[in-house]
Amino acid sequence: MARGSTRPTSRDVAQAAGVSQAAVSLVLGDKWRGRVSEPTARRVREAARELGYRPNLAARNLRLGRTRTVLLVVPALTTEFFAGVYTGAARVAAEHGFGVVLYPSPEGVGPARDPFASAQSALDGVLASSMSADALSAIRGDHLPLVMLDSDPEGSLGATTVNLDIADGVRQVAEHLLDLGHRRFLHLAADIPSWTFEVRARELAARLADSPGTTLRTARAAISVEDAQRAVEAALTAPGPRPTALVCDDDKLAAGAYKAARRVGVRIPQDLSVTGLDDLGTATVIDPELTTVRLDAEAFGARGMRTLLAVLEGETPESGDMPVELVVRTSTAAPGGR
Repeated sequence: MARGSTRPTSRDVAQAAGVSQAAVSLVLGDKWRGRVSEPTARRVREAARELGYRPNLAARNLRLGRTRTVLLVVPALTTEFFAGVYTGAARVAAEHGFGVVLYPSPEGVGPARDPFASAQSALDGVLASSMSADALSAIRGDHLPLVMLDSDPEGSLGATTVNLDIADGVRQVAEHLLDLGHRRFLHLAADIPSWTFEVRARELAARLADSPGTTLRTARAAISVEDAQRAVEAALTAPGPRPTALVCDDDKLAAGAYKAARRVGVRIPQDLSVTGLDDLGTATVIDPELTTVRLDAEAFGARGMRTLLAVLEGETPESGDMPVELVVRTSTAAPGGR
């Protein structure tokens, strides 16, 4: 068939590949495994590429009763982490012919409003990062499939969860600081009622409780440089022995801690070791560079979208928390600069 004359059809692809139209539908719909051989699937894809064939998604969606659109809900766009989640999710969605609508919830981690007249008629599913299932009831209703990232598996209300191994990341931080010889700890905790921050506090306290002679104090701050600076400045000037290690719930809080340390004449890392969690761009901009836990936001978003697509197809998604990695830089050292 001459290119550009008429739009190629699935029948054209089937004829070119020497297979049935049903086989073409299975392969191009990514449902061929176990039903069509690998060489046949490859032949169909090559024929479709040579002919310039594109499925009629509008007709297919009408037939399946789908919009091929999913909603990604995040509590805010104040850090690059959520931008990375979106990038990974959108890439996987595009590979499967889906679009992603990004929705920063006006209520943060609180109950999210329905951004549409009826989300259930406009969407195929919802992917939510760092939210709780009950905060999404107005959007999800009783019908839309929901996958939650960085959320409590026990409180998922039937939703599927995908999590980073935050608990292990905190344990890696604690082990690193304990190995350096630190025993007086300050935890700069994010003042947000969120499961992921509860995990950080719980795991840090549990790990330090297993080490004789350690003390742990907690200061709380909203995730902003200014609030973190005020909280850490107050903690460092409070009566009693000063902490030698500061564990921050995220890198933005650590940046505020740096400013507080400078204001009160505390040197990092000679007088105070500081750690973060995220490994955002901030981590290598501040001086000294920040020891932090690397969370691969793009891979996290991609895994979340693959999970949602599996749920939509009635398939079993990948299980297990995603591993995280402690990146040791120059913001941590032995107490007293030894």
